[in-house]
Amino acid sequence: MTNSRRKSRNRRIFPIMISVLALFIAGGIWAASALLKDGSDAGPSVSPSATKGGTASSSSTESGNGSASPSASQPAEEAAGEIDTPTSSELEQTYDIVIENGRVINPETKLDREGLNVAVQDGRIMLVTDQKLKGERVIDATGLVVAPGFIDNLSYDPNPVGVWNKIADGVTANIAMHGGTASPEKWYPYYERDKPPVHFGASFFYTQARNQFKLSRYDTAKPEQTQKLVDQAERALNNGVLGISFSLEYVPGVNDKEILPLMKLAHEYNVPVYFHARYSDMEEPGTNIDALNELIGYARASGAAVHIDHINSTGGTFSMQQSLKMVEDAIAEGLDITSCIYPYDYWGTYLNSARFDEGWQERFRISYEDLQIAGTEERLTKETFRKYQKEGKLAVAYAIPKQDVIDSLKAPYVMIGSDAILEPGFNNHPRASGTFARTVGLYVREQQVISLSDAIAKMSLLPAQRLEKQAPALKKKGRIAKGMDADIVVFDYDKISDQSTVAKPEIVSAGIEYVLVNGQVALDQDGINKKIRVGQPIKSEFVRVKSGGPALVWDESKLTLLEYRDSNYVDVEALKEQGYSVQWDKTGRSGSVASGTDSGNADVPAPAVGELILERGHQLAWEDGSRTELLSVGERNYLPLSALEAHGWQLTKDGQTYKLAKA
Repeated sequence: MTNSRRKSRNRRIFPIMISVLALFIAGGIWAASALLKDGSDAGPSVSPSATKGGTASSSSTESGNGSASPSASQPAEEAAGEIDTPTSSELEQTYDIVIENGRVINPETKLDREGLNVAVQDGRIMLVTDQKLKGERVIDATGLVVAPGFIDNLSYDPNPVGVWNKIADGVTANIAMHGGTASPEKWYPYYERDKPPVHFGASFFYTQARNQFKLSRYDTAKPEQTQKLVDQAERALNNGVLGISFSLEYVPGVNDKEILPLMKLAHEYNVPVYFHARYSDMEEPGTNIDALNELIGYARASGAAVHIDHINSTGGTFSMQQSLKMVEDAIAEGLDITSCIYPYDYWGTYLNSARFDEGWQERFRISYEDLQIAGTEERLTKETFRKYQKEGKLAVAYAIPKQDVIDSLKAPYVMIGSDAILEPGFNNHPRASGTFARTVGLYVREQQVISLSDAIAKMSLLPAQRLEKQAPALKKKGRIAKGMDADIVVFDYDKISDQSTVAKPEIVSAGIEYVLVNGQVALDQDGINKKIRVGQPIKSEFVRVKSGGPALVWDESKLTLLEYRDSNYVDVEALKEQGYSVQWDKTGRSGSVASGTDSGNADVPAPAVGELILERGHQLAWEDGSRTELLSVGERNYLPLSALEAHGWQLTKDGQTYKLAKA
């Protein structure tokens, strides 16, 4: 290919590729990407097939109209899982809401069982049981699936138009990780005042932040500008953002000298970096393979976690098997990499973006007639393409092989994210309204690409786990279990489906019967209740080492404990003084404990007051086969006291001093 865009692209990217190649011998990263959006109020359009009937009243039982079929719609026997055994007082209590006789799926515990009841009180799930419960409001979920509310972690700002379509698609948390904000100190308070019906959070949006320097998308930031952006990102993290996001294809001037300092910051704070990768095709120079090599190289160089946005449209199109293999190999190496897709074989973006620079027909293997203006039936011609490109119109491109969607959906590290929220004027791709219902209706029920339990995990648990290490609010989401937040979707497996189209992206999904947010019913058989606006901010919350913590007396040793979110932790090195051997694997993330003769003090510096306490996923394996999650402070790892109790030690407390002795 010899067009001018490819030549300029080659000149821009060649030094970057050389730099990235060098990084492969060093280190690591995480991923993100996006574009910011907002808007004004309007309501979702409902298709006739999606309209709900019936009434709801307090202290009455509401009937679900689902009917589980005897085959794919029923849980596998081996997926039964454990449920709660209520006390007599719990059985006598009258709860705010009881969801009765549903098929409950909790992807974390693999619970998948019919005929269960879920009690909700004060925004929390109180019980999941097969015993009869009392409720002020009882929802009959016979023949329906009861699942965690879906978490869209590849969305944009929760504007007052699109949030209601999210609710109608079963989404209870809308997280702007493809985009986000450069000013969380303003962003979070704004949406807290606006009171959306969904929970909300955001990344530090690097593209938006660098705009303060008036850089074009092809310009590279100067070192002093990059340092200012790193400082701004650190302030943003301490003001609640959940990670960092880059849109490399849309801002190709951003290079490794800008990216790596942000990656190192992300690793320091233990947050992921979301990437819209640099390339989305297989035309040289600059291919999907180059794009993934770049991102994996950053992960290796920095140690930060990387998330690859919508790999079905960027980074994997026309090369999915090879791209997935690259990611799998990187994960096997010990790098922390995840990805997501939206379940469509066509993508959408603005015609004046860098994606439509010269040569787009060859890159995406399409022509003008494969483009359709969002919100219309209009297919493009050469003449209308030029007209709408000047206007910056949003177009949908029929350019993703169907098999690429299927292959990527099967990958265990790939979750679901919409990459969209409906805007004023109903401007967007149909994924803004139908992503989650389409995943179940088309790829589970109709094509049986993955199981229902796996699909629900990809739409709830996995997004929560991707971000929860520093955002404790997400540890209570993505699960249906006692003590979890009552963010719940109830749907009819036989009817759930997307209804939105390219011409009418505002039409809401069918088969979503109830949606609860914070234990309040935002959608039921009467439709959406726009008075329910109880979404809460989802923020990173960092804990640091404090002075004057409690002490632990363990035989002859007196150790300072680490306090973290209402629990106490002891340095793993203390095990050596008690005759244990601790061996770490080559990644330094997984250790094993065995009875031995080790003794002595830690060989790394003790943490200083103010250092970050982080959940890096490090684990310790015991001789009995059990594993314990550790905390990290710098190079040191800390073990919860509860783990020592579980392995035969007796813990007593006297004021601020704990004592540990062999039971």
